[in-house]
Amino acid sequence: MIQDLLAPAVLIGIASSGIRLATPYLYATIGETFGQLSGVLNLGVEGIMLMGAYSGFYVTFKTGNPVLGLLAAIVVGGLMGLGMAIISVTFQAEQGISGIGVYLFGLGMSDLLFQKSLGTVETVSGFQPVEIPFLSQIPVLGQIFFRHNLLVYAAFLLVPVAWFVINKTTWGLKIQAVGQNPAAADALGVSVSAVRYATVTLGGVLSGIAGASLSIGLLNVFQQNLTSGMGFIAVALVYFGGWSPVGVLLGSLLFSLVNALQNWVQVLGIPIPSDFAVMMPYVLTILALVFAVRKVTQPAALTKPFERGEG
Repeated sequence: MIQDLLAPAVLIGIASSGIRLATPYLYATIGETFGQLSGVLNLGVEGIMLMGAYSGFYVTFKTGNPVLGLLAAIVVGGLMGLGMAIISVTFQAEQGISGIGVYLFGLGMSDLLFQKSLGTVETVSGFQPVEIPFLSQIPVLGQIFFRHNLLVYAAFLLVPVAWFVINKTTWGLKIQAVGQNPAAADALGVSVSAVRYATVTLGGVLSGIAGASLSIGLLNVFQQNLTSGMGFIAVALVYFGGWSPVGVLLGSLLFSLVNALQNWVQVLGIPIPSDFAVMMPYVLTILALVFAVRKVTQPAALTKPFERGEG
């Protein structure tokens, strides 16, 4: 049955699924990349994704309008990102512990709201696939790249936009300066707190969109713990990608393609234990982090609070 995986239709299906499944990782990892480049580690990405997924789904369920659902996810994600910024920047709490607190809040609150407002798994009509004229008709490539919903296209467009902002704009240079040497940046008149507030809040917005892309873009359902560790994988992919939008794109695609592969393994009934198949993407993530050939130095001030007059 292994040869079934090599059938052209199956290979196209794996590639197309991999593109779709990369979507939530791209939003979350790029958002987390901005935050970490400024020196703030947010381990609460998973919780923000869950709240974004719930709020996006619930508003779509009530209004029938996925655009309103997306806006709800953006607002909720932004507020949670702002909350993380207050905790880590203003109160200078230990970032790892506070991030876990944000995660637990998102996990518990999304579960509570789900039980109280829905009570059972429902479905919605979320963002539908949009075939790009002409491009979607290209053999093979059209099926893989150009028959997805708008959130998928936006996620991939976000990569070059993020790269440009980080590397070619004044704000991007300020972010990098704050993450490498906040005392020097402060001496040059850059507000370290303002930059960190902005990046962590932006990370929250993108994490909220990541959750919504799952609940009203890919699955069109919401259930307890819908993300199943995606937020933590996203944080790991930032390290794997070397704090570069292009790097996190490659990491997200690698993870999502392996995830798509294990889905097809189960669909085709290939005699591999299902538990092992489900475990494959996570094992790959660990191996990729351990054996990554390229060594990239993390931002020097990552996880380090800053007070004026220090350094």
